[in-house]
Amino acid sequence: MGDLGFWALAQEDPDHLALVTPEGDEVKSGELLGRANQVVHALRSLGFETGDVVATLLPNCAEMIEIYLAALQAGWYLVPINHHLVAPEVAYILRDSGAKAFVAHERFAEVARAAADEVGLDPARCLAVGEVSGFASYGTVRDAQPTDLPENRTVGDVMNYTSGTTGNPKGIYRKLQGVTPEQAALGLSGLLFLFGIQPQDDNVHIVGSPLYHTAVLRFGSASMHLGHTLVLMDKWLPEEMLRLIEERKVTTSHMVPTQFHRLLALPDDVRAKYDVSSLRHMIHAAAPCPVDVKRKMIAWWGNAVDEYYAASEGGGTVVSAEEWLQKPGTVGKPWPISEIAIFDDLGNRIEEPNVIGTVYMAMQSADFEYHGDKEKTQKNRIDRFFTVGDVGFLDEDGYLFLRDRKIDMIISGGANIYPAEIENVLLSYPKVGDAAVFGIPNEDWGEEVKAVIEPAEGVEAGDELAAEILAYCADRLAKFKTPKTIDFTNEMPRDPNGKLYKRKLRDPYWEGVQRAL
Repeated sequence: MGDLGFWALAQEDPDHLALVTPEGDEVKSGELLGRANQVVHALRSLGFETGDVVATLLPNCAEMIEIYLAALQAGWYLVPINHHLVAPEVAYILRDSGAKAFVAHERFAEVARAAADEVGLDPARCLAVGEVSGFASYGTVRDAQPTDLPENRTVGDVMNYTSGTTGNPKGIYRKLQGVTPEQAALGLSGLLFLFGIQPQDDNVHIVGSPLYHTAVLRFGSASMHLGHTLVLMDKWLPEEMLRLIEERKVTTSHMVPTQFHRLLALPDDVRAKYDVSSLRHMIHAAAPCPVDVKRKMIAWWGNAVDEYYAASEGGGTVVSAEEWLQKPGTVGKPWPISEIAIFDDLGNRIEEPNVIGTVYMAMQSADFEYHGDKEKTQKNRIDRFFTVGDVGFLDEDGYLFLRDRKIDMIISGGANIYPAEIENVLLSYPKVGDAAVFGIPNEDWGEEVKAVIEPAEGVEAGDELAAEILAYCADRLAKFKTPKTIDFTNEMPRDPNGKLYKRKLRDPYWEGVQRAL
């Protein structure tokens, strides 16, 4: 295999299977490169220049990959927008990012149309995959252009918008490198080298989570730049993923603990029906993984279960299954190009091991700023380190253990309580399908522990189940950590990537009350 990077590899082997769509269509590298080239020509004909922004409101589809590849070789910023947002939220990102083009899928037509109208985008630069009123046809505009490699190629970037815990989301902006895509290819694919993943023709990466999520797109695209085949899922379903793993001989993926939990909830005979022996690196992150859940996944998938800790802003740490079994619960040691530090609330670095504080990260050559918000950029930093508000500690061997997000920490009677620890216990109870823990107002103690439970399939919610769960917790949690009360919900407010919108559960309890945090 020659140079790294999709563009070089596609020219070297245009018949390589690059992409399998959710519908099962197979797209070869040469065809995908031709379409990406057409997108560059099309947007340049509409006045696009280096540094301009193209925003997308798309499901997992071939068009999303085409636009990514186009932006990354034309020096543009790609802003993938969460397609679960409502029109004013989409409009905010379009306006804040300065998007000059907007590509939306007909599945989200109503939101896309309203957002484009609110911002006043040029209709000629509003493109639809399918039919969206007032939008030009993406396919028609693309296909009118030649498939040859464009001139003046320079690497672009992805500007993801953080969901945040308060206020509007912020774009994570990095200055463009000013080099060719081929020169940048090592950096684009280097993420996978941390896990020992190499350029291999037989590697197949399955994308089960939405591509608008930072890590999902980064890991999927890194795989593509190493010459791996991408298999896209439109909607993640546990048994369907197992079916595709067997059918496509999947080797790698990026996953979240919620998906592990739901895979483990499948009946034993269903899990045993599928051959998963092809798996090599099923990498997970995005949320703390309960120790019990991870042990069961390693027992099933073996050493293929890798983990890392990072953020959209950068990272991070990495840990193999073998290391994790020696230190259960760790998220690993720093990457070779990264550093982890723990600081107290006064901004002093904590040098002693096993002392909890706020987790800060630093990365070589990975400086960023929050787009249009210098105050937030500086607020989240101490010298060269930045934080996303996670709380944890480093042990005596330099392994990082997370406790929770600082915003989620419960302070009850002066004691710090970390909801993730309680959620891990709740999720180990067979009748619990999903769980969220947070603090609610308490006149005497400031806050008390509240749990919201989504019962496992076929389990009936009610006082009897609540009593069972609390009795289970009593043997596994200190009394001050045990939930005082339990509420039930039919469906936890998670996005398709597994991220829990805990504020949607917590905020109603705090209306008119000021939290101490």
